[in-house]
Amino acid sequence: MKMLMDQAAIAKSLEAMAQEIIGKYGDQETELALVGIRDRGELLAGRLYKILESKLNKPLDLGTLDITMYRDDINQAGSQSLQVGTTEITFSIDNKVVILVDDVLNTGRSVRAALDALVDLGRPKAIRLAVLVDRGAREYPIRADHVGLISENIPEDIKVQVLLNECDNSEGVVLVEKE
Repeated sequence: MKMLMDQAAIAKSLEAMAQEIIGKYGDQETELALVGIRDRGELLAGRLYKILESKLNKPLDLGTLDITMYRDDINQAGSQSLQVGTTEITFSIDNKVVILVDDVLNTGRSVRAALDALVDLGRPKAIRLAVLVDRGAREYPIRADHVGLISENIPEDIKVQVLLNECDNSEGVVLVEKE
């Protein structure tokens, strides 16, 4: 197991991403919403929200998006074990800049599913993607707008795993062999 980021590096990356977001969308006219993809994207969105809320003098919305039913592998063998969660977006996303947050951008399939789910909920002004780690192994033409760490050229048999205190009782980004 190789450590790519420790707790301090994660915090520093989230702070830098928040500063980028403020630089691009911090004006008073732009309505911002953060939406985290369940599970770890949701936790990272909550952390970004706290940073942005402390620095911006305007309201922000925070929501959670479950993409299970939008996955392109939902009907494949083994999908019976998929757990459908809840989407918790209690605000309109219409005409807002939605910052979609996830932990790792790999193939782009999860983001594609999230985009489909968001469009079913409304018509945002724009959707921007913030990820903690960009692994760079795209199958779809999707890129992140705000990235904590770019870590390309990782072999396919290695997984980028984000560990967060809230669900893992440890914190860091590590490389582990796929099972």
